[in-house]
Amino acid sequence: MSSETSHHKPRVAVVFGGRSSEHAISVLTAGAVLRAIDREKYDVLPIGITTDGRWALTADDPERMAIADRQLPTVAALAESAEGAVVLPVDPTNREVVYSEPGSVPKALGEVDVVFPVLHGPYGEDGTLQGLLELSGVPYVGSGVLASAVGQDKDYMKRVFTSFGLPVGPYEVIRPREWEKDPAAARRKIVDFAAEHGWPLFVKPARAGSSMGITKVDDLGGLDEAIEEARRHDPKILVESLLRGREIECGVLEFEDGPWASVPAEIPPVTAHDFYDFEAKYIDSADGIVPAPLTAEQTAKVQELAVAAFDAASCEGLVRADFFLQDNGEFVINEINTLPGFTPISMYPRMWQESGVSYPELIDRLLQAALHRSTGLR
Repeated sequence: MSSETSHHKPRVAVVFGGRSSEHAISVLTAGAVLRAIDREKYDVLPIGITTDGRWALTADDPERMAIADRQLPTVAALAESAEGAVVLPVDPTNREVVYSEPGSVPKALGEVDVVFPVLHGPYGEDGTLQGLLELSGVPYVGSGVLASAVGQDKDYMKRVFTSFGLPVGPYEVIRPREWEKDPAAARRKIVDFAAEHGWPLFVKPARAGSSMGITKVDDLGGLDEAIEEARRHDPKILVESLLRGREIECGVLEFEDGPWASVPAEIPPVTAHDFYDFEAKYIDSADGIVPAPLTAEQTAKVQELAVAAFDAASCEGLVRADFFLQDNGEFVINEINTLPGFTPISMYPRMWQESGVSYPELIDRLLQAALHRSTGLR
């Protein structure tokens, strides 16, 4: 780790945007994080990744990283140049970030002490960026390569949870080769699953988030369209049965003595939408209830399960764990998010706010934990 004497304050590169379908959500999150970072304590370098993968130097302007007139923000609109590129050397002995434009001499932007990756989905939240930062020897906020990959792939996430004895709901996976080799057989697999567990089903990409590409399917008539929509985001798809009950979320944050769970929240039924989909989350912003109206025993149980899921996937830093409280009183874990949203309406910071950790304090705690954690095997 570079010495803080080399520059007065630790330098934070906030990396956001990315190539996934959650590009705009990442920009929203970055705006909120940039607004909350204590500029008396940290220097900040915003770096956006465009949808085609270019690392761009962007304006440090959180106000432009918000939804305006129902339009989502993009890195391309924030980039200082349409062609300039930021390069992070893959060299543990050199943390000098360089910016270059065609026909110009590359410009050194200085060293980076820690990266706050606020990318969601593939090519950022899934272990790929984390692997690059491990090679570069740059500390970063959040989980490492393995936990990030497990947290992104809902198929393997559920397999890990099952192996640790955590309760998951019924599901089926259609892998790319299955669909490409024999679509009719893959479709029959889903139909057989529906015959066993009943309609409706949820068809979703296995490796996407923010409710992207998810369709609630009530009968055979909507199945093919739902499969194509999911495959538009990911060639591997997941099929889940409807779990009747309440949607409960719980935040996990790593403290000096280990991971702790926040007060849980409840996502109430969304009357204007079939389920808690993308528009409900980010455009119409359904209001979560924090803390969730649970009994003391239910609260303790979901907190215990959230920490157990954090440990099962070998997570670090932070996680938002999502559950269903079924009508029979039992909790089922739906998924974890290793880099949950930090937008103003996001549940993770709201749950910690209610637990006594303010938004700026939450950001600071994550940065400090990253600065004191080594890269490599740990």
